[in-house]
Amino acid sequence: MTIVDSPAGTAPALRRLYFVRFAFAVVWAALLFLTAKTHVGPIGVVLVVAYPLFDVAAAVVDARSSRAAGLSVNIAISLLAGIGLAIASASGVPAVLRVWGAWAVAAGLVQLIVAVGRRGMGGQWPMILSGGISVLAGANFALSAGAPDPSLAAVAGYAVLGGIFFLVSALRLGRTAARLGTKDSGSADVRPQ
Repeated sequence: MTIVDSPAGTAPALRRLYFVRFAFAVVWAALLFLTAKTHVGPIGVVLVVAYPLFDVAAAVVDARSSRAAGLSVNIAISLLAGIGLAIASASGVPAVLRVWGAWAVAAGLVQLIVAVGRRGMGGQWPMILSGGISVLAGANFALSAGAPDPSLAAVAGYAVLGGIFFLVSALRLGRTAARLGTKDSGSADVRPQ
């Protein structure tokens, strides 16, 4: 028999965080889609910089509740992405797509690694898929920067899809906790080997 300890409050804290991340992604994507499809005006700059900074804040909250390896790397990558996007915004949509693409690849790899490490907690398959899709989407963003009329609409769609993965993961974490009888208790998960 193997005992997989879960720090008290980790699953419920992640569940709450994932719900917040879903809501933020949907609202953010709607605002970006309405304001910055083909050019990056002042509102667009604020939006493209705000997304990685929100990711930093979410990773800090996650790190405080779970101490998962890789989150400090995600914080550094997202901070650099925020700075890079602020600078790239002055050059237009193609530059933003290139920086966003590089960030999506790097952050997707980190998300994939963290989610694989959390598999035993439950609710992580959506995060694993999201990390893998982020890597592919990031490469696509970088390639689409060279298109005749590049648009940030795909970035808005990417955020919505990521938000949906957070929602699904939050729902699965809730079901897993209820099934194991650990809802909001954070008690140990005992599994036969």
